[in-house]
Amino acid sequence: MRAIEVTATGPLTCVQDLGRAGWAHLGVPRSGAADLGALRLANRLLGNPEGAAGLEVLLGGFAATALADLLVTVTGAAVPVLVDGVEHPPGAVLTWRSGTTLRLGTATAGLRAYLAVHGGWDVPPVLGSRSTDLLSGLGPEPVRPGDVLPAGPVGTAAGWPILDAVALAAPPTGLVTLEALPGPRDDLLADGERLPGHVWRVSGRSDRVGLRLEGAPVRTRAGAHVPSEPLVRGAVQLPPGGEPVVFLADHPVTGGYPVVAVLTEASCDRAAQLRPGQPVRLSLLPRLP
Repeated sequence: MRAIEVTATGPLTCVQDLGRAGWAHLGVPRSGAADLGALRLANRLLGNPEGAAGLEVLLGGFAATALADLLVTVTGAAVPVLVDGVEHPPGAVLTWRSGTTLRLGTATAGLRAYLAVHGGWDVPPVLGSRSTDLLSGLGPEPVRPGDVLPAGPVGTAAGWPILDAVALAAPPTGLVTLEALPGPRDDLLADGERLPGHVWRVSGRSDRVGLRLEGAPVRTRAGAHVPSEPLVRGAVQLPPGGEPVVFLADHPVTGGYPVVAVLTEASCDRAAQLRPGQPVRLSLLPRLP
């Protein structure tokens, strides 16, 4: 059986793919990997389709024993990768031998690491996706010690790796700039108020639903109010207190506060790797014609 038995999960380990797109009109969020780029890279390294399911590991602390020989790789956060105590660099394609234990140490930079297997993790899909959605409760439960996770078949759905490794740049540990486009309600900002120029810090209350930013509030015009409107990944919303919330993978499908900016796809991935207390600022790109 091509599978692993999980012995430790760290703060949170869950199965994620590219999400369940196309259901928002029924109130079903997309979910999916918080750092889509990291998951796609892991799958490309292994010869998987980009949407194959991987394990998203928060801060490290994951451990499991292989029940068969497997090909795996780790991307995303900078975490030590050890197989039976021997350390390997993230971004390396590893042969994880049956009976040996793979451990992910504590992340030294970034927040979320992705453990992918050749063939993908083969848990039952829900509405076309294997993603765990922590907000709606759809998809598989978060991974627990004792779980046995099967790997999918290799063959027509999965090619074979053509590289032994790639060099991965560690996520930044200092001030991070997130690029965004003006949002549909940026006209509700108070006169003279601009998002660039503010520096916030990532709140410890952030999660897969959204990145909460703490610092100087952003003022909106007196009496500014919007009805509940659709939301997308990367939407920057201003609650009444004025401290922005950047919505991530498990965001709701609608919200009732002004969306004043929307992150680019690359910046959404970057935001998913920000740690509590890390400083962040927004840079606005020109409005699309």
